[in-house]
Amino acid sequence: MPCKSNDELKELVKEARKITKNGRVADYIPALGKANPNDLSIAINFPDGRCFSAGDIEKKISLQSISKVVTLALVLMDRGKQYVFERVGMEPTGDPFNSIAKLESMVPSKPLNPMINAGALAVTHMIKGNTVDERFHRLLTFIRELANNDTIHYNEEIAQSEYDTAHLNRALCYFLKQHQIIEENVEELIDLYTKQCAIEMNCLDLSRIGVVFALDGVDPETGKQIMPKNVARICKTFMVTCGMYNASGEFAIKIGIPAKSGVSGGIMGAVPGKFGIGILGPALDEKGNSIGGIRLLELLSKTYNLSMF
Repeated sequence: MPCKSNDELKELVKEARKITKNGRVADYIPALGKANPNDLSIAINFPDGRCFSAGDIEKKISLQSISKVVTLALVLMDRGKQYVFERVGMEPTGDPFNSIAKLESMVPSKPLNPMINAGALAVTHMIKGNTVDERFHRLLTFIRELANNDTIHYNEEIAQSEYDTAHLNRALCYFLKQHQIIEENVEELIDLYTKQCAIEMNCLDLSRIGVVFALDGVDPETGKQIMPKNVARICKTFMVTCGMYNASGEFAIKIGIPAKSGVSGGIMGAVPGKFGIGILGPALDEKGNSIGGIRLLELLSKTYNLSMF
């Protein structure tokens, strides 16, 4: 079903766009620095197939850290909860998403949660398969099923740009390897992780994935249980506690829905039992979240009383 333009959403986007000038795109990854900071769009996907949108929703963004949620779901299905959380913790952190500090002070030395880079690298390491290509294909197939879009792929330019500049992530990998959290070749893991982060889609695809999480893993069109209910619950809990980097607590108070952001300016939201949200807004605030996207969600939550708390 096509996503219909909505006048109310247009007004909210118009209002939220006023502050995009206060943000900046993530130019530390050169390919992401090409984005237009004034872009802002949203799609809202309902369980009954209705979809409403505003802005240029056909523009694509790379998932970046949003991919961490989906990869966690796949790995929980692959390995089980006990295996995963023996190697990655469940606790939020006030440190930046790419910090190495807590790894050095934690005993045992494992990442605090799957939403920071160290934890995400450990989770990506757990994707089953014999080669990078096989593992990436399994993840991509899962994402295509969630979004109901077989054309989704990754952006090779962004993946290469991230691979070439992933020095801090390499350092995290070597630290994790020293402490037996990961065991594979670091360059192969970085290759897989950068491709994972470079998977790209539009707001409609993002909102479609969001509604599957909102429905506890059920495909709204077929009724198929794509992921177990408990897996969806765990992922949504991490989205609430850690999904918006170290602004997650403030986000929970002001907006109050499970959501995950990425430094491309994407935000995926899942309002439990109600609908999925996909947002594109490349201009970021100082925490690495879409500045226009956060404002848009604040307006949405206030207007429609979205908070689950």
